[in-house]
Amino acid sequence: MGEEDYYLELCERPVQFEKANPVNCVFFDEANKQVFAVRSGGATGVVVKGPDDRNPISFRMDDKGEVKCIKFSLENKILAVQRTSKTVDFCNFIPDNSQLEYTQECKTKNANILGFCWTSSTEIVFITDQGIEFYQVLPEKRSLKLLKSHNLNVNWYMYCPESAVILLSTTVLENVLQPFHFRAGTMSKLPKFEIELPAAPKSTKPSLSERDIAMATVYGQLYVLFLRHHSRTSNSTGAEVVLYHLPREGACKKMHILKLNRTGKFALNVVDNLVVVHHQDTETSVIFDIKLRGEFDGSVTFHHPVLPARSIQPYQIPIAGNGFCRGVSAAVLPRGCVLTMIFGSHIKSYLWNLQVKLEPIVNLLPDKGRLMDFLLQRKECKMVILSVCSQMLSESDRASLPVIATVFDKLNHEYKKYLDAEQSYAMAVEAGQSRSSPLLKRPVRTQAVLDQSDVYTHVLSAFVEKKEMPHKFVIAVLMEYIRSLNQFQIAVQHYLHELVIKTLVQHNLFYMLHQFLQYHVLSDSKPLACLLLSLESFYPPAHQLSLDMLKRLSTANDEIVEVLLSKHQVLAALRFIRGIGGHDNISARKFLDAAKQTEDNMLFYTIFRFFEQRNQRLRGSPNFTPGEHCEEHVAFFKQIFGDQALMRPTTF
Repeated sequence: MGEEDYYLELCERPVQFEKANPVNCVFFDEANKQVFAVRSGGATGVVVKGPDDRNPISFRMDDKGEVKCIKFSLENKILAVQRTSKTVDFCNFIPDNSQLEYTQECKTKNANILGFCWTSSTEIVFITDQGIEFYQVLPEKRSLKLLKSHNLNVNWYMYCPESAVILLSTTVLENVLQPFHFRAGTMSKLPKFEIELPAAPKSTKPSLSERDIAMATVYGQLYVLFLRHHSRTSNSTGAEVVLYHLPREGACKKMHILKLNRTGKFALNVVDNLVVVHHQDTETSVIFDIKLRGEFDGSVTFHHPVLPARSIQPYQIPIAGNGFCRGVSAAVLPRGCVLTMIFGSHIKSYLWNLQVKLEPIVNLLPDKGRLMDFLLQRKECKMVILSVCSQMLSESDRASLPVIATVFDKLNHEYKKYLDAEQSYAMAVEAGQSRSSPLLKRPVRTQAVLDQSDVYTHVLSAFVEKKEMPHKFVIAVLMEYIRSLNQFQIAVQHYLHELVIKTLVQHNLFYMLHQFLQYHVLSDSKPLACLLLSLESFYPPAHQLSLDMLKRLSTANDEIVEVLLSKHQVLAALRFIRGIGGHDNISARKFLDAAKQTEDNMLFYTIFRFFEQRNQRLRGSPNFTPGEHCEEHVAFFKQIFGDQALMRPTTF
């Protein structure tokens, strides 16, 4: 299999640690993504490593028995260690605080601690077989304060740190799940729900196994994922993953079913909002995207794998002697909201995060519309999407216009959503709502937002330069993008119109240019009008088209005057400015300069006389004031027509 076929890969920098053995115990903390290597109960050292930690944390502990669980609080301030089924030991890692251990025993009588979870830097939850206990840790007092507790029989538990929700398995069948949400010193009991177990033979007793459950945040929503090994429907024997949506308020609801179409052992993870299902027997993985359209039966949406099953791209580990080795064994860590994998050699073990490679997916998903729907939801999608757009406009992989239109519409749909969110935020800030509502946040511009500059720079500007491309197709593509922008009521930038005009001129399609302007296919703008003026030598009607456009803009009166004067149409400029009532405020010198440059003495006389009359009407004297700087023009007038031609002040 070529490298271009793998769409899943391991991160470049794995966390390396000593392999688990009778002396060295290894623990993984999902909340902090940390690996703990505990040697001899901590007496000969504890090493803590995380994916972003350049400097691992190392320390020693007294060997007080076998370590069952070990985790740092958020921000690594306090260490918690469980060695017995009744107590958890604590040690401060805060400067100027005592590092002597202190202990907390579970409050419930005869209860056994199944584990614990940090929900903040100083709040911790004990999960026992008889319920949960929520504590605040007081490091300066080296003690804990019970905030809240709840009693119920617990089989096993699961924690999702991203949403701070703990899931407790209850009842004999273990399939009634009770969620609790933790936030800033409060514990909220959410509605319990039941997982539907698959039908089982009468001789066996069905129960819900912890290894078939995962919790993950997908597209900002918390889901409970249930791996159901045998479908309830008689016509299907393949396994499936059932997604239960767990809202902060309201009941949990079954929303999605992912059809695996195979049986065997599986592992589940979520990467970049994709549900990744690993199949142990075939050593392949498939991905599901619940945002893509599926088959809706009225209550649940059924999804099939987005792409064909593929293995994770092999990773070579350098070893002494300049050689490489492949991982001997692989295990997907349970409860992983982000996929982590461990490959063990005879000396070391490695922990990776799984990553999605978008480039290979472009060729594996031929439907461009569905491909865009998929890519627009990914974090690092921008350059891949631009590459897809360029590819569909290439000679070898040229897409049809309807497909190109669909892609442009999907891009501009995301673009418009962002523009609307920005506008709403700006209006809220202007209205002063940001002070009264601290939850108001500026919208985040994700890589899915491709604006006109992105498309112009990376796609269209290079596309119009391709000599082998039929010019009609080039123009059709440009107009399709402009059509899409207009459809979403996005103001088209002038450089896109300029690109259209230059392409039309390059192929002498002046009749089409005239039609586009006449029927306002190309929006009026000052830069566009100036571009039309520059085309007059190629296409004489462009001059009048430019003036008409400037008049329609109404805010461009100064530009119209400048254009007419530059064309030596001084009288036309004066008529225009009189027509809009601005002749009393215009610069006499500017018009006299333009009239003199025409070398038409009678035109100069007419313009000079107009301003003399204006001066007489406004100031009672035809003479120019020193501030108008017209001395040069008065001297020129005297030279041509004589002193007697100057207008005399009118007296009453």
